[in-house]
Amino acid sequence: MSEPKIREFLDNFCVRISAGSVSNILTKSAQSFEDEFHELFMAGLASTPYQQTDDTSARVAGKFWHTHIVCNPYYTAFFTRPHKDRLTVLAILQNTASLAIRFNAKTLELLEPFNIPKKWRRRTLLDDWFGAGHTSQTRTAIAQAAATAYYQQQTAVPIVQTLVCDDAGQFKSVTDHLALCWIYAGRHYEKLSPVVSRHAILLDAFAEKYWDYYAALQRYRDGPTTAAAARLRLEFDELFSTRTGYASLDNRIIKTAAKKEELLTVLLHPEVPLHNNASELGARVSARRRDVSLHSKSVRGARAMDVFTTIVQTSKKLGVSAYQYFQDRISRNFELPSLADTIENAAKMNTNGLASG
Repeated sequence: MSEPKIREFLDNFCVRISAGSVSNILTKSAQSFEDEFHELFMAGLASTPYQQTDDTSARVAGKFWHTHIVCNPYYTAFFTRPHKDRLTVLAILQNTASLAIRFNAKTLELLEPFNIPKKWRRRTLLDDWFGAGHTSQTRTAIAQAAATAYYQQQTAVPIVQTLVCDDAGQFKSVTDHLALCWIYAGRHYEKLSPVVSRHAILLDAFAEKYWDYYAALQRYRDGPTTAAAARLRLEFDELFSTRTGYASLDNRIIKTAAKKEELLTVLLHPEVPLHNNASELGARVSARRRDVSLHSKSVRGARAMDVFTTIVQTSKKLGVSAYQYFQDRISRNFELPSLADTIENAAKMNTNGLASG
């Protein structure tokens, strides 16, 4: 609901209030929920070994920003930031505005996939890492590796083991494992537009096999075994070594095959979902919010929107009335358990249920 509509609603009840007062109430009251937001997010990160993430566009003070969504079955958190690079992802996973960095053996290890020249990787002094001889691209890569090394070795916040996401570069090397969304990968096949009828038949036939294999992976999650994992790996190789003679389809099959490790993360970690629908639904919430309010006039307003949307969407997942929760906290009754505690309890109940089952 936009601020002008809030004023219009209040005006219907003869409540006279200025636009500035409405804005101040909304943005300043969000500050009192910052601790709730942080505790909720930390509990969410600790509740599962994986997290799902996505992003969508946002407008803040007339500038193009990005709203990032991080979630799992127990919560959904929103972060609106100016960028969506790897450093931003790392900052979001630690819920911080300023990143710490660490230079050690892990940093050197992480530099290898960034294609940093060996002469720079061999240097260990801080001045040498950011010396005048570096290009901006090299400095960025070093900063990303050092920030990632810190994140993966710190103990202040729960470390995400697996990210479920699309194939964007900013997510790579941040966590131990990456799980790509099968539905997102399948959309590339849906985008193919064969002109020749034979090509259309070939595409339909392959798509059917693709989704049959997806269904087999879903069944595996319900009852994982070593034998089933080995069989599914072989079936993956067989399916994505298919050559049809339809060049566009064959090229897409080759590209999918190259993502085998990320697409088959589920075979090692059956708890990880095969799709990223949860974070995409969060992005849709943000998009609908953008339709209503168009943009945030200030950074403070964007943060207020993130805090309140996080609490509302998390409450929905937990079966908690967001209205009652806000009323309880604003009135300072504190009769309702915190959302962080509710997340922790829900995760424990689910874990105990799986163990007893």
